[in-house]
Amino acid sequence: MKNIFTLLVIGMMTFTSFSQSNTALSKHFESYYEQMKEQGDMRGVINALTHLNVLSPSEARKDTLAYFYSKAGQYRQALSILGTEKNTSDSDIAIEVKAISLKALNQPQLAVQQFDIMFSRKPDVFLAYELADLNLQIGKIVEAQTYIKYGLENTKEDDMLPFYEANPPYQVPLKAALTYQQGLLKYNQDKTKIDEALKFIDQAITMAPEFKLAKQIKELLQNQKQAAAQETTTPQNQED
Repeated sequence: MKNIFTLLVIGMMTFTSFSQSNTALSKHFESYYEQMKEQGDMRGVINALTHLNVLSPSEARKDTLAYFYSKAGQYRQALSILGTEKNTSDSDIAIEVKAISLKALNQPQLAVQQFDIMFSRKPDVFLAYELADLNLQIGKIVEAQTYIKYGLENTKEDDMLPFYEANPPYQVPLKAALTYQQGLLKYNQDKTKIDEALKFIDQAITMAPEFKLAKQIKELLQNQKQAAAQETTTPQNQED
């Protein structure tokens, strides 16, 4: 009986010691986390949150850790925490991180699912542009057309959209970007109607003369049109 009592006392002491140690570690890493945020040290923030999530796991802490991974451009690590599944019960942060990470990793089929959830929670003209772009990439023409229409009907004159494919990056009016998407939509609906597609792209360039992406696509379409014209006018070789 005495031995059992002794074991219970030792067990309680061990448990109390562990709890105190766990609490002390949590306080340490909470302070470390705040300090790293203040210093703008992303690596330190991620390390602190990783320790805190091990010591005291929670959905909110997991989502925050994934968010900082995505901010650091570590999209695979962010998705390793959150997964890629479509889950309408996910937090706003989790949905946004999934959407951004999947898009960055060139997974439009999966990214569009997350952007759809974001749009259903809070419709937005910039989300409409993203959804139109993703749906065009995966060949969902009807869905792309719906989002372009929403964007054009709700965008404001001072809404600007940044583009990062050029150095330095630039921005154009969102209305011009959506008009450019109308050109892409027209081309995807019928690839023989290059002139109709170019009409919309020209309108976009008129609204935003610095629209480099639209100019590049215009040049590609003009070259394609010229090549098609040459094929139809070149006489066939005569048989001997």
